[in-house]
Amino acid sequence: MKRMILAAMLAMSVCGVAQADDALKAAIAGSHRAPANVARDAARHPYETLRFFGIAPTMTVVELSPQGGWYTEILAPYLRDKGVLIGAGSPPDKRYGKVFMDKLNTNAAVYDKVRIGLFEPPTSYAIAPANSVDMVLTFRNLHNWISLGDEQMQALLKNVHATLKPGGVFGLVDHRLPASMAQDAKASSGYVHEAWVIAQVEKAGFKLAGKSEVNANRKDTANHPKGVWSLPPVLAMKDENRAAFMAIGESDRMTLKFVKP
Repeated sequence: MKRMILAAMLAMSVCGVAQADDALKAAIAGSHRAPANVARDAARHPYETLRFFGIAPTMTVVELSPQGGWYTEILAPYLRDKGVLIGAGSPPDKRYGKVFMDKLNTNAAVYDKVRIGLFEPPTSYAIAPANSVDMVLTFRNLHNWISLGDEQMQALLKNVHATLKPGGVFGLVDHRLPASMAQDAKASSGYVHEAWVIAQVEKAGFKLAGKSEVNANRKDTANHPKGVWSLPPVLAMKDENRAAFMAIGESDRMTLKFVKP
């Protein structure tokens, strides 16, 4: 009996390794992507990150605060034929809403099926109908929401929770502050304690399903004159210590997968 169980587990493991997502690889390799965005693949690991979250081409997926559309370039073609992508951010008459709409209008063949949701904390949450979404993703945005305060943060997370189907996934990537360093009330450095993020998201009704170190960068101390923006791609210090910041690379980031029970 033990041998049968072991053999079954081994077969599942081998099968899991062999099942690459060719459609996702094709979306990442697409010629529609901006060269500057492609250049960051080595730092942002889109294939490994999305695979960790468990994405599939048949899903309905929300991307929160897509802004310039770095991940939209990958998600839109990947979900175009069999799934649905909803870009939920500011309305088109506001700065980042306009930036996103301009992105979508650059290539109808890729972006014509992207749906629009409204995500403008702390006032407006028309992300998607309740219990209609398989996955919600947010990339390097949560630190911007901390200044809302705990009550509004919970309201935001509960709105995300409400859109997901039972068993749906909330995938989150953000800049990670070492536990030994103090986090201020507004996360003004752009870095956030991983344990704090997990506690906040679980408080809103999610369960942590896993962590990945795919976006970790041990060279990053999180102690920079202008916070995370000292590092590439922003390089807020301009030429000052540029070589040192380039040698560090992009920030150390947590990659967390939550599930709606």
